[in-house]
Amino acid sequence: MEKQPITPTYTADQIQVLEGLEAVRLRPGMYIGNTDVTGLHHLFVEVVDNSIDEAMAGYCDQIDVEIHEDGSLSVRDNGSGIPVEVHSKTKISTLETVLTILHAGGKFGQEGAHYKVSGGLHGVGVAVVNALSEWLEAEVWYNGRHYSQRYARGVAQESLQDLGPTKQSGTQIRFMPDATIFDTVDFHADMIVYRLRELAFLNKGITITFSDHRSKRYHRFLYKGGIVSYVDYLNRNKTSVMKNPIYFATKKEDIEVEVAIQYNDSYTETMLSFANNINTHEGGTHLVGFRSALTRTINDYARRKNFLKPNDENLTGDDVREGCTAIISVRIADPQFEGQTKTKLGNSEVRGLVESIVGEELAIFLEENPSDAKRIMDKGLQAARARQAARKARELTRRKSALEISSLPGKLADCSLTDPELCELFIVEGDSAGGTAKQSRDRRFQAILPLRGKILNVEKARLDRILSNAEIRAMVTAFGTGIGEDFEIEKARYHKIIIMTDADVDGAHIRTLLLTFFYRYMRPLLEHGYVYIALPPLYQVRKGKESFYAFDDQELDEILERVGRQGITLQRYKGLGEMNADQLWETTMDPAKRTILQLKIEDALLADDIFTTLMGEKVEPRREFIEEHAKEVTNLDI
Repeated sequence: MEKQPITPTYTADQIQVLEGLEAVRLRPGMYIGNTDVTGLHHLFVEVVDNSIDEAMAGYCDQIDVEIHEDGSLSVRDNGSGIPVEVHSKTKISTLETVLTILHAGGKFGQEGAHYKVSGGLHGVGVAVVNALSEWLEAEVWYNGRHYSQRYARGVAQESLQDLGPTKQSGTQIRFMPDATIFDTVDFHADMIVYRLRELAFLNKGITITFSDHRSKRYHRFLYKGGIVSYVDYLNRNKTSVMKNPIYFATKKEDIEVEVAIQYNDSYTETMLSFANNINTHEGGTHLVGFRSALTRTINDYARRKNFLKPNDENLTGDDVREGCTAIISVRIADPQFEGQTKTKLGNSEVRGLVESIVGEELAIFLEENPSDAKRIMDKGLQAARARQAARKARELTRRKSALEISSLPGKLADCSLTDPELCELFIVEGDSAGGTAKQSRDRRFQAILPLRGKILNVEKARLDRILSNAEIRAMVTAFGTGIGEDFEIEKARYHKIIIMTDADVDGAHIRTLLLTFFYRYMRPLLEHGYVYIALPPLYQVRKGKESFYAFDDQELDEILERVGRQGITLQRYKGLGEMNADQLWETTMDPAKRTILQLKIEDALLADDIFTTLMGEKVEPRREFIEEHAKEVTNLDI
């Protein structure tokens, strides 16, 4: 074959050179993960972490965060202030250098560095915030002078302004996220309050305030007990089985390790790990070291004190962590995080160090506190017995092969397609609504699983009892994923699991029970976005031969205003069973017309706290929650 001449279609002119912060605006996900609500709040985290770095270095003891009426957010600290002198390399002020150039900051190199320990590892934080903001205003109180400068989409709009002498020191960054980049620019006060409270716990003695001028909400955080106060706070809705939390803080090889542990009477673990104040959601070497030491030390003690007989098998990690609330915080000069979002610590040397320190300190505590040690041993042994009973029950719910169709629950009306990405399962409240849903569905891709009544509240039960519940077993078997430690998301038979309950108090309770179960024992379903809530209409308005459906009171008013109030028939649906098959399909099940709400875990611990409050043993926190949020209720059956 004759070789064809090469036409130069790929030339030097096609190589794009992005200057300044253009690359950040073009590919924001590389720097903040995504552009949804999580990415939006990552901007806030980047700015507040700079102030926390000032606090860790000893320069700052007050941080104020505000959401202003225009939706912008500001963070102010009383630290040393960002320098304003002309930088020797960039030939512009140091303030503008930090705000417009990636990897510029006082966090690189140890000799003479402004920060010995820092969470802002990459030096891209505030510059990325500037790049992704419609506008940003920086104010600095530095070396006896007050300065300011304004930016738009990462570009300085004016020279550095000297506003005169001052006795204050510190920095304020106020910014408006760019609505052309983010899916939403509406800051969620709860997410911000959660992070600020967390930072106040991790940095005892520092005052952090929050003001939301949109809702007149205000908080002030100051915790002199540090992470011991944090453990108390996390256990406030549970009953502790110990007199006081276990606490120790040690520094070895320039690494600070601080740990607080307290056991409670619940059946779930809460373990939070931090590195330089960064919440390492995915754990890392510090958490691995802690868990290993906890399991080994408790087993060693149980053997020596004859809680475990010679023929008994060791307690597993799950056994010793049942009901354990723990905070593991390390501070390290050169942390190695995975990615800019910093969710996992990778320093190999940290594992052995944490394991050694925790093993030594925990062994001392158990020897010196025999009554607390006995309660911890008893709890672990009970968990082991329940685990062995659950092992037998779990066998009943393990996923069977595609040929063993008879293993699927009898009341499941399965769909004919087998591709999980195309299949959806409706969990329906009651046999009546289930019967209507079976008539309404598209049998090719829609499966129906009716539930008889309310499932077990898993917040108050161990896994062995949970797996003896017929409704839960039916769900686990239908999903095909297994449960708990056996869970495999790859084996999910449906990529849409849709909770379809009545729009009343009982329906809301069933939804909460189901979501508690999913969160505690099938969390990857939520993390992968496989769980949805169906939103059936509350009203049907008929006028002549036309029918209109309203999903809330506001939509009802709009319909009535449009069609008039004369000659209409108004029906308020109390339950799904009041709809015929055609109406249920048209309003709630037809993918082309329905409204379904996808559930995601934006902040797992915030969700954990809410589930414990609503579904746990203690009544008082639940009553306080209801009283606090009663005004937010939009649909209430009376």
